[in-house]
Amino acid sequence: MAQRLAAVVHGAVQGVGFRYYCALQARALGLQGYVHNRADRRVEVVAEGPRAQLEQLLSWLYEGPSMAQVSSVEVSWLAANGEFDCFEVRH
Repeated sequence: MAQRLAAVVHGAVQGVGFRYYCALQARALGLQGYVHNRADRRVEVVAEGPRAQLEQLLSWLYEGPSMAQVSSVEVSWLAANGEFDCFEVRH
């Protein structure tokens, strides 16, 4: 059964390849959704798929790519609604 992970990543997470590497990770896990740089310098991630794969993505979000400095992650678990057919980087 698919679920939805909605996360907002805080810290030095823009300008360090966070969106690119997040998308690679999510696609490798077979997830659908998006990653987006917010105007407030945080990164928003919405992903749908099996809970186990979403938890793997969430673990990655706490680390990010090597140049990132993640200070915290806001997490919400919701019911999936199937609106995505891939995982994309939104601009």
